[in-house]
Amino acid sequence: MEKYVPPFEITPEMLKRVADISEKVTKLDNFSNLNKRPYLRKQSKINSIHSSLAIENNKLTRNQVRDVIDGKMVLGSQKDIQEVKNAYNAYEMINVVNPYSIKDLKKIHGVITYLTVLESGEFRKGNEGVFDGKKCIFMCPPPEIVPDLMNQLFDWLKENKNKVHPLILSSVFHYEFVFIHPFSDGNGRTARLWQNILLYNWKEIFEYLPIESQIHKYQSGYYKAIANCNNKGNSTEFIEFMLKMIDETLDNALNIPDIPINQETININKLLDILEKNVPLSANEIMQKLNIKSKNTLRNQYLHPAIKQGLIKLTIPDKPNSSKQMYYKD
Repeated sequence: MEKYVPPFEITPEMLKRVADISEKVTKLDNFSNLNKRPYLRKQSKINSIHSSLAIENNKLTRNQVRDVIDGKMVLGSQKDIQEVKNAYNAYEMINVVNPYSIKDLKKIHGVITYLTVLESGEFRKGNEGVFDGKKCIFMCPPPEIVPDLMNQLFDWLKENKNKVHPLILSSVFHYEFVFIHPFSDGNGRTARLWQNILLYNWKEIFEYLPIESQIHKYQSGYYKAIANCNNKGNSTEFIEFMLKMIDETLDNALNIPDIPINQETININKLLDILEKNVPLSANEIMQKLNIKSKNTLRNQYLHPAIKQGLIKLTIPDKPNSSKQMYYKD
């Protein structure tokens, strides 16, 4: 098959958006609330997960999504609940996957669709189409050419990562991925997360920017841009749409009041810094790492505030005062 180059044009609107976004990212890099407040970072991730799943018709509310992530009992479809658990695990991998690796892409899809899709983590074996009611409005490429199309897309990514601006590069990938529709299910969720991964590798702040929430707000425009690009045979309109979503997400982040960091936030950050993910520590071990002498100080100024904000968990949640109690960051 001839080498594939995704068709799109660089427009004046794109160039203006890229300049505006780059300026706002620089401002946000020094913005204390999102960078230094773990509670805000967690809320942003919950917003991303809830919105990306809601786009795909997951019925859980934002509060229910938060409760699932916090390990609480939630009344709802088991599939919807599993999708939340899967999405949280996948979003936690943003900073460890290689955005130019098909192997890692399949791994992420396997996490996103764990226990909910038969062909989890594998390219589809059957034909897929996009339907409006019973009418097929777009037939996806046949399954036998999907591996080659994905190889060519990733080859293009690697060849252009230092030539095309990451904001445009990631948007082109997002559209091309949705067009190829490489998996039997979970394509939209995977595409949105993978664009975040590409952007994170440009600027780490994108790990905590809920672009998915803005897409959910303009969901009809999202699908319209994809459909229009399918008809036109290039991704220009979709790139412009995604740049608008990213730009507005940054506006929302910059509008969060920059309240001075208090001692409680400083203590929580210190606690989170000494905890490794999913590695439980006892109170004595934590005290030793923080150089704290008093258990009351540890409980009242470090553990309780972090537990209240859902930032650390207990190994024995039903017995918070157990002598065998340990604490961990998930």
